[in-house]
Amino acid sequence: MPAGRPCACQIASTRARGRRHDATRPNSRQRGYTRQWEKARAAFLHLHPTCALCGAAAVVVDHITPHRGDKALFWNWNNWQALCGHCHNSVKQRAERAAA
Repeated sequence: MPAGRPCACQIASTRARGRRHDATRPNSRQRGYTRQWEKARAAFLHLHPTCALCGAAAVVVDHITPHRGDKALFWNWNNWQALCGHCHNSVKQRAERAAA
């Protein structure tokens, strides 16, 4: 196993922790990601087609500050940024974990 890489038991533990978290998490509709959000997201990506972090094609509208159910923060366009899938799923998530 190369240094710095997780072993099989660490990977399994991380996946199990994720499944436990997902079991208690509200679904996307319950968190506010409705048809209205899909329309707003499409409009935002039309205006901001590239990733704010790397310049690749954007596919995700990310909340810069996590809204945590705050509807005003959820719908605040000033709190949105366009990201590519890679930056949203790795760079942004890593930064949020480090800040927590």
